[in-house]
Amino acid sequence: MLDIAEELHRWVEQGREFAVATVVATHGSAPRQPGAALAVDRDGTAIGSVSGGCVEGAVYELCQEALETGRPVLERFGYSDEDAFAVGLTCGGVIDILVHPVRTSLPRSAGDGGAAGGDGAAGGTADRTSDTLAAGLAAAARGEAAAVARVVQGPAGLLGRALLVRPDGSHTGTLGGHPALDRTAVAETRALLDAGRTTTLEIGTEGAHCGTPVVLLVESSVPAPRMIVFGAIDFASALVRVGKFLNYHVTVCDARPVFATRTRFPEADEIVVEWPHRYLDSQELDARSVLCVLTHDAKFDVPLLERALRLPVAYVGAMGSRRTHEDRNRRLREAGLTDLELARLRSPIGLDLGARTPEETALSIAAEIVADRRGGTGTPLTGAHTPIHHDPARPMQRIGSVA
Repeated sequence: MLDIAEELHRWVEQGREFAVATVVATHGSAPRQPGAALAVDRDGTAIGSVSGGCVEGAVYELCQEALETGRPVLERFGYSDEDAFAVGLTCGGVIDILVHPVRTSLPRSAGDGGAAGGDGAAGGTADRTSDTLAAGLAAAARGEAAAVARVVQGPAGLLGRALLVRPDGSHTGTLGGHPALDRTAVAETRALLDAGRTTTLEIGTEGAHCGTPVVLLVESSVPAPRMIVFGAIDFASALVRVGKFLNYHVTVCDARPVFATRTRFPEADEIVVEWPHRYLDSQELDARSVLCVLTHDAKFDVPLLERALRLPVAYVGAMGSRRTHEDRNRRLREAGLTDLELARLRSPIGLDLGARTPEETALSIAAEIVADRRGGTGTPLTGAHTPIHHDPARPMQRIGSVA
């Protein structure tokens, strides 16, 4: 749901009622992962996707039904001889979809995107849940860190109930039932938010693993990951465009003010004129951050990479020929880096696509970043027996049964 938060937040602000269908579990070759969503408003306008086109028609109808009944529903779509062509999920996978109506036309309290705190505004459980979901959409649309946990399996009266959890542990909404259920859900959701993960988890209605099992879908919304491009060259301009396309917050850093300009990099989120290693020393980066060193000049590269390869970031790549790479490695060893630290360096940067132009080179770099992030091999899928969709950080999950 949070993957289309900006559009849904606009619908909330406009007072439009809608139903949102969210992938809550997958098994086999499913095109979208948990958290992917499709929403339909009262006028029949649809945004988002839950299956890349496979079951959109059937889910669209479920959204319209949920708008009429005002009740959430959990539905499974899978491949079989009977239903494959009826709904179009011919890829062989199974997906579980939670459809939830969101009422946005009621008066709302001020603050937190219009959502009520605690148990929410008056108007019953459905309205309180709508308030919580609206608050989650508002936080995600603003780029704030927050996570929404929803009941996707358990006692019928709890289906669809939601909590909005923030990094400091404060929360909005309630899952109902035993007070320990909310406490455990908040603690578990906060841990997943810290890791930036969207996944399912099972707890008990009386907290921890006590009571009837309850399965939650936790959707985490965190600020866009950072891509820092060092070296304001023509290849950097192309990489900035690709980085923005991949939804990174992109910074260009170069010590030369004549090259690091807004005119040369209009798409960049930030342009910094500073020695690369000094700028890196001033930044707080996380495990999703990507560092691309395109300067291929030892006076910039060595002090920068000496620091970068010791940071807990996702990717460090450096441009240059193989001869430049060998010379750079020698200098880095002399600076005290270990073989284990040097093994993290992707150099020469990018996958072997035969790239020559700046745009082709940017594509090869982006392909390596995606493969590194998702656990891909970079080999052609044609004739291969490797999975098409795989993410070692977010393994596919399936709910055992659907009530």
